[in-house]
Amino acid sequence: MIITSLSMRQIFDSRGEPTIEITATCDGISARASVPSGKSRGRSEVSVFSIAEAYNALPRVSKYVVGYQFDSVRAVDERMNAADGTSDKSKLGGNVMLGISMAVSRLFAEHSGNSHWSTMRREFFPEMKDGKNPIIFSNLINGGAHAKNNLEIQEYMAVIRTKNSYEESISRLITLYKHLGESLARAKGSSGRAPIGDEGGYAFDFRDNFEPIEFLSEHIQGDGMSGFCSIGLDVAASSFFEEGKYVFDGIARSGEELLNIYAEYFKKEKLLCTIEDPFAESDPEMFSALSRVIDSKWVVGDDLTVTNPLFIKKYGEARSINGVIIKPNQIGTVSEACDAIRAARAHGMKVIISHRSGETEDPFIIELAKAAAADAVKIGAPTKERMVKFNELIRLYGSS
Repeated sequence: MIITSLSMRQIFDSRGEPTIEITATCDGISARASVPSGKSRGRSEVSVFSIAEAYNALPRVSKYVVGYQFDSVRAVDERMNAADGTSDKSKLGGNVMLGISMAVSRLFAEHSGNSHWSTMRREFFPEMKDGKNPIIFSNLINGGAHAKNNLEIQEYMAVIRTKNSYEESISRLITLYKHLGESLARAKGSSGRAPIGDEGGYAFDFRDNFEPIEFLSEHIQGDGMSGFCSIGLDVAASSFFEEGKYVFDGIARSGEELLNIYAEYFKKEKLLCTIEDPFAESDPEMFSALSRVIDSKWVVGDDLTVTNPLFIKKYGEARSINGVIIKPNQIGTVSEACDAIRAARAHGMKVIISHRSGETEDPFIIELAKAAAADAVKIGAPTKERMVKFNELIRLYGSS
């Protein structure tokens, strides 16, 4: 396939921030992809160019891609990486390169007449078979960098294991989200519109970081969902790690003290099943310590691993984590994101394909989850632009 043109336009993400959409063309067939943006970012993520920088970079990238014959997405990605030549894609821009990589991946599918997810599976995961329905992680209460409230923990999530069909499960999730919002408004004395965080979750102030777990548990059980709905946390602890201490519930604490708080959380709330980035990315030993204490639960890396196969291998071998977040825009190309998934699988980790706080309506992460037979997808609250991804789950997985 010879790529005949690449073009770019500015669009806006779910936070109203500018981002980019790339269109790739071959033989009169075009495919486009839009790139999300993250507010809470790991320090080792690839570079993100501003809109002006992206427009300046596109002609530089195009001269390595347009007019050349490619037989795979990996071939395109490798050529861009060679042209960039930096560890963080700071010459050509991680977001620019990802937009091209995603658009070209779709272009291969369009050119072959096959679905995008099946085209990706054929190239990157040929050994995978259908049959696995990913768990849904849906952020219902926001804190940390995603909200203007007093919570250090960034996300309180409903974790949905599909009971009969995605359509039914998502309908029940939407009802849970609505009932939770009404209950929180009454409890917090809010007569107006409920405050909402970056990912659609409610953003009230709370007594402490455990109170949202109590609210979620009460409503999951009250709505009759405890048979297939659990609770997950994304702590994003790097955001409150200061001078070797974790400032949590207003008190500076050691890693060991914070570990004991988490252990108590899991002891008090049986629906709590997973915790992401419980410690700072510079404190990997504490991940290992927590994994030993709550070894039946998921301890997940995100800022720690930033979708980098080398980091995933390192922390997998150290048994620091047993689950990993995959965000393609942390690493900058489709093939490298797929390599990260393969690295996670090689070390027995659960694979969670994730959105970002600044989302677009592009359903790429659901297509990737289907291609890779991922264990879970992390989407956000069931509202507004996130519903595109929920609807794509229903479309791709049907009622199975």
